Amino acid sequence: MSWRLKNWQRDRILKHELLPPDLWQKVLTQLKFLHGLSPNELTLLQQNVILFLHNKQISGAHDLLITEEMRVVIAVQACILILELDMDYYDNWVEIIVYPGKFIIDYDYADEIGIVHHARQIVSGESWLAGPVILSWQDAAGFNVESGYNVVIHEFAHKLDMLHEGANGCPILHANMSAQAWHDIFSKAYTNFCKQVDLGEVTIIDPYAAESPAEFFAVLSEVFFTLPLVIKQHFPSVYEQLALFYRQDTAKRWSNL
Repeated sequence: MSWRLKNWQRDRILKHELLPPDLWQKVLTQLKFLHGLSPNELTLLQQNVILFLHNKQISGAHDLLITEEMRVVIAVQACILILELDMDYYDNWVEIIVYPGKFIIDYDYADEIGIVHHARQIVSGESWLAGPVILSWQDAAGFNVESGYNVVIHEFAHKLDMLHEGANGCPILHANMSAQAWHDIFSKAYTNFCKQVDLGEVTIIDPYAAESPAEFFAVLSEVFFTLPLVIKQHFPSVYEQLALFYRQDTAKRWSNL
């Protein structure tokens, strides 16, 4: 699709599809990590939410009724990641499935010697490369950010990561970024973090981040948006890379509150 046609379509959507002002303000109030956004950023976020909801289908599982407020809550959290990027980052898939609470996934995996095992796991979210994002509404509501936990940001960070050679902890970097610097900084931080977890030490972010470089990136992305001063203090070099990738200085935003 040409750039002109894409922009024409987006302008048309924004002209004819609106969010109820009272609902928009309610969601902004509930999601505390949005409180530092400037008026221009809030306008851009609202536009992205409208486009996101136009293009994505959000459906409930286990008879969960999806309200307009739930749709906006999920969309806002998904769109904060691409606030300064582009909607194209979420192309090539359409569905978000929402369960009332945590759900069970069944999967096969091969161990280090190639033997395939079957496993079942209780999770709050899951992402597929060209498939749906699956969320627990109980976790996706996003109203408690004291721990930095945010399943929507986590799963959509996986979506961004998957665009480049699968989920490996390195999304598609911008032209002004160094792949070598990203690799060196994240590898060092991840190795040190895994050592902390292995030693049973108390960690500043969720120990689940030690599962893989992909989970490390996703967990750090959660905290980058919800508790950015924590990342800037304890992972300063990682913070710089995330700020370059997301094109947002979230710590400065919070410092201005």
